[in-house]
Amino acid sequence: MAAIIDLSGSVAVVTGGTRGVGAGITRALLAAGAEVVTCARRPPDEPVEAAGRTARFLPVDLRDPEAVAGFFDRVREDHGRLDILVNNAGGTPFRMLDEGGAERQARVVELNLVAPLTASLAAYEVMRHQGGGGAIIMIGSVSGTRPSPGSAAYGAAKAGLDNLARSMAVEWAPRVRVNTVVLGMVRTELSHLHYGDEDGVAAVGRTVPLGRLAEPADIGDACVFLASDRAAYISGASLHVHGGGERPGFLDAATVNH
Repeated sequence: MAAIIDLSGSVAVVTGGTRGVGAGITRALLAAGAEVVTCARRPPDEPVEAAGRTARFLPVDLRDPEAVAGFFDRVREDHGRLDILVNNAGGTPFRMLDEGGAERQARVVELNLVAPLTASLAAYEVMRHQGGGGAIIMIGSVSGTRPSPGSAAYGAAKAGLDNLARSMAVEWAPRVRVNTVVLGMVRTELSHLHYGDEDGVAAVGRTVPLGRLAEPADIGDACVFLASDRAAYISGASLHVHGGGERPGFLDAATVNH
C-alpha cells in the first residue's frame, strides 16, 4: 500500500493497536507514512514497528469516557492534529449466552460497541475543528451479519457498530468520513485458541473461498485505503474483508446427498 498511497503528515490512532489485527493495521499505517499512536490498558511487550518507524503507545481504558477524552486531548496537543481513528479494540471469549450471566455479556457489548462510540465522539471533537476533517474506521465482524452462537453479545455489538458507523457518516459529513471493515477469520498469535494447531488452522482456512485465513496485513491494507484520499467519496460503507465469506452449508449437504 505504501507504494501507491502516501499518508505522510497524517496522524492516526489505532485502539488495541499493539497485537494481532491491531498491530497489522498499525504496521500498514506506519508503512504508508502516518504517525501512529496506539492505545490499550497495558503497554505492549515490544513496540510495533514497520518501514524503520515505530508507533507511539499511550495507556488508556477505553471504557472510561473521561480518560478517553484526556487521551485524545493529549494526541492533539502532542501531534497537532488527528486525521485517522481506527476503532480496533474489542473481542470476546467463547461463551454461550446462558453460561455468562447478564453482567458479563453487557461488558462484551460495552467493549465492542460503547467504547468505539466513546472514542469516536472524542476524536470527532478534534477532527471537526481542523482543516481536512478526518476519517474514522470501525473494525466490524461477520459475527454481526449472521448468527453467532458462543459469541452472541459480540455479534450483536458488531451489528450495532456497523449501524452506528452509518449514522455517524450521515451526521458528521462532510467533515468526517466513517466506514466499517467487516472481518472474517484472521490468523493471529491467538489463532490456536480458536482453531487448534497448524492442521486445524489450515482446515479452517479451506472453508474460506480464497483458501486461507486473512493475515493482519490484509486488514491493514484495507484500512490504509479507507483512510486515504483514494477513498475520499466513500463514507457509510461496509467493506467485507473475509476472503469470499463462508460456503453455505446447504451446498455441501446437497453434494453429499446427490
